[in-house]
Amino acid sequence: MTDQTLNDRALRAGIIPEFRDLFGVTQTATDETKLALLQAMGLDGDDIAPTPLLPLWHVCEPGVPVALDCPGDWRLRLEDGTETEGRGPLPALPLGRHLLESAGARCWLLSAPARLPLPRKMWGLMAPLACLRSPDEGGIGSYDDLAQLAEGVGALGGAFLGINPIHAGFPVDPGGFSPYTPSHRRRFAPLYLPTATRAPEPGPLVVLPDELPARMQALEDEFRAAPPGAAFDAYLEHEGEALRIFALHQALSEKLGAYWDSWPAAYHDPKGETVRQAAHELAGRSRFHAWLQYKAEGALSETQHRAKASGMDLGLYLDLAVGTHPHGAETWEDRQSFAFGASLGAPPDAFAPQGQNWHLAPFNPAHLIDTGFEALALTLRQQLRFSGALRIDHILGFERAYWVPDGVPDGDLPGAYVTMPRDAMLAIARMEAARAGAVIVGEDLGVIPDGLQHALEDSGILGCRLMCFEHAGDPPWYRAPQDYTEGAIASFSSHDLPTWRGWRSGREITLRRDMGITPPEHVEGMMSWRGREVEGFDGATGPYRDGYAPETPEAMASLLAQTASRIVALQIEDMLGLDNQPNMPGTVWQYPNWRQRLPTGVAEISASPVLANCARIMKRAGR
Repeated sequence: MTDQTLNDRALRAGIIPEFRDLFGVTQTATDETKLALLQAMGLDGDDIAPTPLLPLWHVCEPGVPVALDCPGDWRLRLEDGTETEGRGPLPALPLGRHLLESAGARCWLLSAPARLPLPRKMWGLMAPLACLRSPDEGGIGSYDDLAQLAEGVGALGGAFLGINPIHAGFPVDPGGFSPYTPSHRRRFAPLYLPTATRAPEPGPLVVLPDELPARMQALEDEFRAAPPGAAFDAYLEHEGEALRIFALHQALSEKLGAYWDSWPAAYHDPKGETVRQAAHELAGRSRFHAWLQYKAEGALSETQHRAKASGMDLGLYLDLAVGTHPHGAETWEDRQSFAFGASLGAPPDAFAPQGQNWHLAPFNPAHLIDTGFEALALTLRQQLRFSGALRIDHILGFERAYWVPDGVPDGDLPGAYVTMPRDAMLAIARMEAARAGAVIVGEDLGVIPDGLQHALEDSGILGCRLMCFEHAGDPPWYRAPQDYTEGAIASFSSHDLPTWRGWRSGREITLRRDMGITPPEHVEGMMSWRGREVEGFDGATGPYRDGYAPETPEAMASLLAQTASRIVALQIEDMLGLDNQPNMPGTVWQYPNWRQRLPTGVAEISASPVLANCARIMKRAGR
């Protein structure tokens, strides 16, 4: 393949030849990177197809005639299976994904509202589900704990309770615990089903090697003691082949290991003869894993019901991980939807000068388009069944995704951006939100591609605004609350950033120094800058804090409540005065990510004087 041919093919496949990084330096995709990414897309063999007579997809609005010219007679297959034929102008379509065929060409018609309505002004609380049990209680937080906390927050006037992703994980690997590296994003974690199990020695950290097996054993005992009946059988019938494959994967994992790439090759194909034979042998274990999904979905449904019954507008605010583990249940079931040979990541920045490899499988845009974005639509729909709001992690990936070739040490072969079908993916998000009557939030932090935030605003998809970063000058003055984006969810920080108390003391700076991440010679300057940030922030809260001392969470909440953003989120760590953040990016075992128990239980959190004060502040601000 000549250099010119390679460059042409890469461009047609959406591989961006160069970009400016965070430091303003132009990064150029190498030929080796281009070839590796083409191979990951499955486009390194046959020539890329010529431009078709119809676009591959077209966004339209429900009830409005489709503004698309067909080259001849056409056939329409609607999402519900109805088929119609005609010639000339296309009719108005209902909400959904519909397939148009004409003159041998295919086009997916994505019928979605042009814009989602903005929610009223409201507030809610963010909490780490796994860590809701106090050190004295032990165990892992459960869906029942979540429901109780939702009822407590709802009684205070909160409109939602947000949590990290609860996708299905890896029950046989306690080390695979990150909620952002899931096994399957359309299945839910049975880890959070309530049981009577406790940690052998309760303490400040969730100890997964002890607690995960104990909880799974308790669930198995429950399954054996009270075999499921007709309702479960009806669930199996409704879920069909997709659930059967997932449950079989989980059963095989118990036998062969957590990750299917380490299984014997004969087990790599879920439709192969070896797997068919294993399905017969493991029928009992598969039924157990299917029952776990039945129980998890039932528990989530009950949690959302209790949250809404408490007065919450939205109830649960769930979180969709940006990618999936390359060798988990999702990729085993649906190999073609993902690119193999590349992982999602991020280009070089101040925290990772060599760039980042997140070791997550990216959607293959060619297959995504060919199937009418089915995998994305089904994933969003499943999350929105149990929530009133959904956060899409790293929605920058709807515009362009940074792919890092596999098989080489991090940094040895640079990655490149791959263009994604942004307008189509946003239409799918609007479509599924409209079906559910839900709010969509896109996490739009970092280096934002030009035009993305305008596209989110035009779609009615909320962005994210973190007060700790909302500087409006140097020295660090802070943006006036009326200048915040209206179509956004505002909070002080996030699970990846310092808590209110930790930020004020520079806690993450000293922790990163002590872990060898930040060079010691940089610390003095960073701490000096943090002191100026705190001084600037205290000046910003001055007109609003109504007698509260500047270091109190109530002072911060007073400014947050006044922002123009329709939704604001309080973080439970700030309400409880905690120093340590839930997750420290760039660490694995150096820091107890996602495993720090909250110091008090759900009842005490709901009765927290600080939370009650902040709720009154929100109410006075019209939230």
